Amino acid sequence: MYAIETQNIVKKFGTTTALDGLNLQVNPGEIFGIVGPDGAGKTTLMRILTGILSPDSGKAYVESLETAKQAEKIKEMIGYMSQRFGLYPYLSVYENIQFYADIYCVPKKEFNARLDDLLGFSNLTPFKRRLAGNLSGGMKQKLGLTCTLIHTPKVLFLDEPTNGVDPVSRRDFWRILYKLVAEKVTIFVSTAYLDEAERCNRVGLLNQGKIIAVDTPANVKKLIKGEIIEIISDDPRRTTNVLKEKYLNNSVGLFGDKVHLITEDVETVKAAIREHLWNNDIKVKNIETVKPTLEDVFVSVLGDKRHESEVTHEQ
Repeated sequence: MYAIETQNIVKKFGTTTALDGLNLQVNPGEIFGIVGPDGAGKTTLMRILTGILSPDSGKAYVESLETAKQAEKIKEMIGYMSQRFGLYPYLSVYENIQFYADIYCVPKKEFNARLDDLLGFSNLTPFKRRLAGNLSGGMKQKLGLTCTLIHTPKVLFLDEPTNGVDPVSRRDFWRILYKLVAEKVTIFVSTAYLDEAERCNRVGLLNQGKIIAVDTPANVKKLIKGEIIEIISDDPRRTTNVLKEKYLNNSVGLFGDKVHLITEDVETVKAAIREHLWNNDIKVKNIETVKPTLEDVFVSVLGDKRHESEVTHEQ
């Protein structure tokens, strides 16, 4: 039995197709990450799985319950932390948790037993009297998660939970998630941070409403056909454009101040890159072969899809 399953889910908003025949299975007790750019359909999928939206066609199940028909039952056994989780800034940490306990009708005895565990779990015990509005971004996220956990959900849905949070708080947040998995909670998390997705047991790459790959992060990285050359130059953006013009059949992507190029002929291409950038008055500071990231996979796979589409269209 899957903790989460979708069967040919389609969801449209006017002329826009948000989800396009999406099929997905999530095993009990795993952290499953949905990764994709803005507009890929991550939030729409999350809202369908939590019973907030109904699909136009297809079916979705959580703990074997159909989301469109048994939404109320599902809400009793899941936790959902949206991108803008509803904390109340003029209530204290303790009062916010108590408020959500009341919403979920958590008995007082159970609430008292859970409270200390959850506060300790999230390192919020010293701050339980502090107003939520006075918390840092990372602490607000941990409070939101604590409120979501107060009724002991079997499945936890997190929609880009660490968006805009500093790296240290992000790391603390994931430590909490690992503890939850140890308690057999299934976690379904969407993220725009590809380095975070590598912390998941499995990931699904979502683009334009379609799943283009599902596997462990290590196996997904094997989808790349070739090796990664990383270039550091004095003008990364221009470097990217210049290399895209020369290597039309290769995947080229800009990652911060570094440019990645995928090729099956590393040494030849390295030398050619140096010469080509030199001829374009771009100074190369460093060039080396590196291990692929999930972001490299995205650039590569989407590049292949676009190429297939162009070939099909031409035919």
